[in-house]
Amino acid sequence: MSATNPTMRGWPTEDETADLGSVLGALDDDACREILEAASEETLTATELSEQCDIPTSTAYRKVEKLTEAGLVEEKVRINTSGKHATEYRTAFDDVVVTVADGGVELELTRPDTESNIGSAAPIAGD
Repeated sequence: MSATNPTMRGWPTEDETADLGSVLGALDDDACREILEAASEETLTATELSEQCDIPTSTAYRKVEKLTEAGLVEEKVRINTSGKHATEYRTAFDDVVVTVADGGVELELTRPDTESNIGSAAPIAGD
């Protein structure tokens, strides 16, 4: 699908723009959509996403990379008391609206209003 005059509204911010093709490509991927659904409920590592979505761990890593590059998930570090830290992922939007009008495609992402997005510290997990 080609898009002429793609524009972004809403989230991401001016200094962090999402690519229309990347977002649409990620949303067209079944495994990516499963990951988005799982990560919308709670923050999960790639291994946890692999288990919940019943996909290989290597696939989970590839898909979260694709979703992160598209700006659809955010990464955080889970600090473990043992010193072995893990990257965890959470869906970074509430809604995605794609509008096709006036010879162009417009994409709007709305960011969730949660306390986890307002200066929260990294979670600490015991082993």
